[in-house]
Parts: sequence; structure tokens; C-alpha cells
Amino acid sequence: MLALFDLDQTLIDRRGSLVGWAEGFARSRQLPESAQAAICERLRERAYPADFVRLREELGLRDDPSDLWREYLDGIAGSARCLPGVQESLDALRGEGWTLGVATNGAGDIQRAKLAASGLASYFDGICVSEEIGARKPAGEHFEAAAALCGLRLSAGGWMVGDNPETDIEGARAVGFRTAWVAVGRTWPLGRREPDIVASGVAEAVLAIRQTMV
Repeated sequence: MLALFDLDQTLIDRRGSLVGWAEGFARSRQLPESAQAAICERLRERAYPADFVRLREELGLRDDPSDLWREYLDGIAGSARCLPGVQESLDALRGEGWTLGVATNGAGDIQRAKLAASGLASYFDGICVSEEIGARKPAGEHFEAAAALCGLRLSAGGWMVGDNPETDIEGARAVGFRTAWVAVGRTWPLGRREPDIVASGVAEAVLAIRQTMV
């Protein structure tokens, strides 16, 4: 059985890493207090090299945008931390013979750097990053590529575990996958069709998935 996982705010605490990096970056450049909020807002959802062209202008920096991107990549990767129970949950699934994959939007270098730095890369049979395949979740092509990178077909079915109701849950449901939503302290949006599982985090989601297979 195939289980695909989103990366940011599902497996890894991206939000905490971003806030910490932005604070340190603003302090190192002696930027005003408003700079940290501006950085976090610009990079809140995803970060690409082009974002640092805009940030350079907004913050009045002289650094080359490519150097700023590298500084961000190194800083975020270095602070990448798994959310509670992630590694234990992945160990349990692998011990039961599951095929595991990552299905994430974002830039390839930063997403892969976070997986490596957090010690998660070796858990997965396939890693699918939107920039590398030219398709972003919730597009069906993204899930198709993720399954293929794991050596499987979408028609075989599986699970998607993620925190985004649209890109992770609705996208995966559209290709026939069962879904587990990681709430991270939120409530499911009114008016949307509910996922198969609502869980506080990955550990709870994986436990519920395993119980459905008994």
C-alpha cells in the first residue's frame, strides 16, 4: 500500500523555522522590526529564488538575490525539525511493508535539503517536488508522478497525509486516494467535504490509517 506525505507543516515544522530564520536575518542586517513580518509574509506559503529579488527591493538590501536565496536555503535546512511522532510513525509503516512517498509543492533544492537535514529522506521510496516535475498539487499529474516515483500507479490506490485542505486533501481525493488531514490546531473548513481522517498530527493520522487496515 502507498502512503504519500506532504512535507511542510505535515512532516516538518516549516513555520517555526521560517520565523526563527527571519528574526535572525533581520537582526544580522540591522533591519527595522517590520522587516521580520515582511519576510514571513512574503515566504509564508512557499519560497523561490524570485522571492528574494522582491525582498531585496522591499528591504533595501544590496545583496545579490542568489546569495540571499542560498543564505535562506542553508538557514532553513539547518533548522529543519520533524514534528512530533513523525519518525516513529514512518518506522511503523515501513515495518508493515508500506511504500512511502513525499508529495510536496516548492523548489527542489530547499525541499530536498530539508528532508536530508531532518533525517527523513531515507524513509521514502520516492520524493516528488512540484518544481522538478512541472506540476503542483492539487493537479492530478503531481500525484501521478509521486506514485510513479515510488514505483506504483495511482490505480493501485493509497493514502495522502497533509495539512492543506485543497492541495493535499481535495487533490488526492480527486485521483481516488483516501485522505488524512493533519489539523495542526485548526478546525476543518466549513463547506468542504471532510477527509477520511482528521488528526492532530502525523502520529495520530498514521495510527488511524493503520487501524483501518486491520
